[in-house]
Amino acid sequence: MNTKQLLASAVLSITLAASAQAQSLTVYSAGPESLINHLAQDFTAQSGIAVNVFQGTTGQVMARLEAEQANPIADILISASWDSAIALKARGDLLEHVSPNAVQVPEYLKDTHYVAQGVSALAMVWNKNSQVDMPKDWSDLAQPAYNNEVTMPDPAQSGAAFQLLTGLLASQGEDATWSLMQQLKDNNMIVPGPNARALNPVLQGAKSVVFGAVDYISLGQQADGEAIEVVFPESGTVIAPRPMMIFKSTKSPDQAKAFIDFVLSDAGQERVAQSYLMPARTDIPALRPTLTELNLIQYDEAQYETRREDILQSFRAIFGQSN
Repeated sequence: MNTKQLLASAVLSITLAASAQAQSLTVYSAGPESLINHLAQDFTAQSGIAVNVFQGTTGQVMARLEAEQANPIADILISASWDSAIALKARGDLLEHVSPNAVQVPEYLKDTHYVAQGVSALAMVWNKNSQVDMPKDWSDLAQPAYNNEVTMPDPAQSGAAFQLLTGLLASQGEDATWSLMQQLKDNNMIVPGPNARALNPVLQGAKSVVFGAVDYISLGQQADGEAIEVVFPESGTVIAPRPMMIFKSTKSPDQAKAFIDFVLSDAGQERVAQSYLMPARTDIPALRPTLTELNLIQYDEAQYETRREDILQSFRAIFGQSN
């Protein structure tokens, strides 16, 4: 092969590689795994664009992004923490995109640089086969009847649990919230780790109630026949929107925008609903209680995010270091 042929071959290889790259996307998602897998498959079937998925907990996803900062791999992030989107935008890491399919998404669930995929809420999950009554409010779980029967996700490892903690601080006051945490500790509530570690003992019957479970997981398990009840406390709870965003470093911006548009399409939002999340679009039917049916705690989340380390330290002072 002469020099000209070698050069032509090299150019062709580069062109093919660029074309292949343009026809694939990498999405990092904090779950649920079945949802992102279905969305990826549906999008590929519609567009022909392959989607590579990395799915993990919020902590795992954010740690991987941080490790890859010098050589970014992800085109799109779907996070379980709204604050992560705010922080990444402030850092200048996100690409602006306002999807035409976001018209029916409420203003507080979208921004010029990110938009909710769906929304979950925090709840108590009670095992119907346990020996304790179904609780009605957060404070019930500090009663003697629930001694050694309660679990809670670690707010240092669960963005949703941290959000619930700050929501209680805002709605009930600092003194009342930390007093409740101390009462729960005295009542032998355990904080075993991320969301799944808090939920599994209740599903298995070793414990009776989760304080602050992510609702969509349990609603799906309840629909599949698990003997549990998802209880939204009378005094109020918080929601956890799941933001989608495109990284400015993406080499396939048009394909990434098309993926966001697809998730916000009728078909994409119906997939979200099937996972027992609230769809971001208000015109798509849900399979569970929606924003208008829940007593929501309204507060300035950003104010508490700036106090994250102090709040977590106060929590650790009661319950000990994270596992």
